[in-house]
Amino acid sequence: MSDFTIQNRRTLLTGAAAAGLFTPGLVLAASGDIAAIRKAAEAGYDASVKRIQEWIALPSIAAENRDMDKGADYMMGLARDAGFQHVEKVPTDGHPGVFATLDVGAKRWMGIYFMYDVKQYDPAEWSSPPLEARIVDKPGFGKVIVGRGAVNQKGPEATFLAALHAIRAAGKKSPVNLVLVCEGEEEIGSPNFHQIVAKPHILAALKKCEGVIIPAGWQAPSNGGVSVNLGAKGVVEFELVSSGATWGRGPKTDIHSSEKARVDSPAWRLVQALGTLVTPDGNSSAIDGWFEHVRPLTAREKELIGLAAQRMSEADAKKALGVDKWIDDLPWEKALERLASQPTVNIEGLVSGYTGVGGKTVLPGRAVAKIDLRLVPNQTMADCVKKIRAHLDKRGFTDIEVNVSGGYDPTETDENSRLIRAELATYNKRGVPASVYPRLAGSWPGAVFTSAPVSLPAGQFGLGHGSGAHAPNEYYVIESSNPKVEGLVGATMGYVDFLYEIAAIK
Repeated sequence: MSDFTIQNRRTLLTGAAAAGLFTPGLVLAASGDIAAIRKAAEAGYDASVKRIQEWIALPSIAAENRDMDKGADYMMGLARDAGFQHVEKVPTDGHPGVFATLDVGAKRWMGIYFMYDVKQYDPAEWSSPPLEARIVDKPGFGKVIVGRGAVNQKGPEATFLAALHAIRAAGKKSPVNLVLVCEGEEEIGSPNFHQIVAKPHILAALKKCEGVIIPAGWQAPSNGGVSVNLGAKGVVEFELVSSGATWGRGPKTDIHSSEKARVDSPAWRLVQALGTLVTPDGNSSAIDGWFEHVRPLTAREKELIGLAAQRMSEADAKKALGVDKWIDDLPWEKALERLASQPTVNIEGLVSGYTGVGGKTVLPGRAVAKIDLRLVPNQTMADCVKKIRAHLDKRGFTDIEVNVSGGYDPTETDENSRLIRAELATYNKRGVPASVYPRLAGSWPGAVFTSAPVSLPAGQFGLGHGSGAHAPNEYYVIESSNPKVEGLVGATMGYVDFLYEIAAIK
């Protein structure tokens, strides 16, 4: 393209922006910055892939207290390498967090949330070792990295860092200043993340931001579409424990199962307690007062779900989940309404007695149920924990222990905030179908940002695709064979575009 053509194109776009046809962020993108940055992103592709692989190789697992200090130190190194000038480890009552700032003298600030921990894994369940981060060909997707943390959350987070590397390699500056807050306890319910954000200097830095995002890679394979979520459900994780030692009945340790004829069973007692928590079909909570504070969907939220139902593929959703039917055989739109509106009581796992190969005739002295609750506005973690305890006590299960490990409240973000408008503008620029959705059914500790004293818009943003979070063979696409889904370079440029949009949107 000749200099004359470039100049005329700049003039045309500037005029179009003045007329309201384009947002200022897109005019900045047209000025030549984006082309140079993309070239740098392409040149840095190998380094970006290596960054993901090396990060996956260090599995910081909070639930196992594995490599947590190493994980924080590694996160600090990644931040420094990406250009953050101030980087510090932040102690908590649990595992440490990381706080960093990148100040380029820009007009606006943007907050970024990272987690450096991952879920546990069983190598026997994987097709390739979960820490080797092998690059494999995945039919229908292209080349993917397979490993624990590939999509949740190291792949998307490393892709955001790749955007900062590309901006700097192109000789440019980030269009916004950045505040980075990281934790190592997201996978155990973020029990101490609020301590990080409450530090006066960190709170002061966040208060300057337009909002906070967590990087994501959730493009749908069928059409490349994404959901822009206006909130997320809260979560509570805990264990219910029944034991002969606490109950005062049943054995204190495992005994021969023939003794069941005359000895009470802590395992059956736990089953009976669990049965009181839900309706007979297991699909709705029966906990006393559970729906007392639940806010029904608003008319606008139902409208957004209706629109989303038209753009989102029910077949894709069922295929991804490996299910054939929804609860009560609900139609697609009603299933989406239930997904967004209903609090849940879920059994993650049941552990008691012998679970190895074959049988072992024992009467267990202890039984544990691992439970998670998903919360909707206006429920709170504190109130729900109280309700669980009161519900069990009322029914005589005072001996059942309720051991809470973590959790947080639900989030809500205004769809007219700069954050949401910038996300939609970025997706629109790239021709990505975007559905505004009231509430992510999953959870992240965004309530720390959306509630006082931070009180910022917060949500997810990102292009690209990955799947298998918390499951075997978790993957993240780096070279996409699907023209509707971005690979690593395209996803990198999505973050670049977003930062320009945040810098300029009115």
